[in-house]
Amino acid sequence: MKYGIVYANVAASDRESALELAEAAERLGFESLWTIEHVVVPSGYQSVYPYSKSGRMLGSEDFPSPDPLVWLSFMAAATQRIRLATGVLILPQRNPVILAKQVATLDVLSNGRVTLGVGAGWLEEEFAALGTSFADRGDRTDEAIRLMRTVWTEELPSFSGEFNSFQDIYVRPMPIQRPVPIVIGGHSKRAARRAGELGDGFIPASAEFDVLPGLIALAREHAERAGRDPAALEITMMTLPRAEWVEKLAAVGVDRILIPAGFGIETLETFASEFISEPAE
Repeated sequence: MKYGIVYANVAASDRESALELAEAAERLGFESLWTIEHVVVPSGYQSVYPYSKSGRMLGSEDFPSPDPLVWLSFMAAATQRIRLATGVLILPQRNPVILAKQVATLDVLSNGRVTLGVGAGWLEEEFAALGTSFADRGDRTDEAIRLMRTVWTEELPSFSGEFNSFQDIYVRPMPIQRPVPIVIGGHSKRAARRAGELGDGFIPASAEFDVLPGLIALAREHAERAGRDPAALEITMMTLPRAEWVEKLAAVGVDRILIPAGFGIETLETFASEFISEPAE
């Protein structure tokens, strides 16, 4: 089992808190450090938040949400070995060529420690504020994943898709990891299919425990249908820092557990002393 920390909302949004979290994460032996994304949160949004029964994000609408790639760049400079991951970045809101270059740059500067977690997004009002179409976000997400892998692995890439096309371009620097691992977030059947067909991993987000085994099985089924190794699909879940949940998630095939940083450094220390026997390599 791998253990990571996920930054969310207020925790570690300022310089000193971020540095404290970076130091603790490596000292305690956590394998990875993850961050969320919202570019904007429109006041009074009506879209249904899919990760809580209330349909609303926890807390206020004006929570700090640093740009994930800028925040991870800062954390890269403050750490030496921990993996740096987005959990998740809203892929269809971004130009995929620009994003591929940003991620490659971070991968080079961090010495190959980046994992790109992506999702299709749920907050329609956010898409509207950014001038980005919402209805076709799934198709654009699929195409962007293929495009970025092309950019990361080919010396002189060309690409022809429904939304993006280019011929013989240099995109430098190329990442150390070729390609950078891509993890798919979401707990819908569509997200499970995307993970199986295109992802290196799957984050079923806040899926109810009773449906989690079915989602994992569905993702692996789609991987096999696509001619990929279903066993290679890495499953990541965020949970409370409690032994019973770690054991339950491990039993249904979860490979990595993420603990929210918001519980505080002391809680992370207690969790690490129980579950992490030695620093991750």
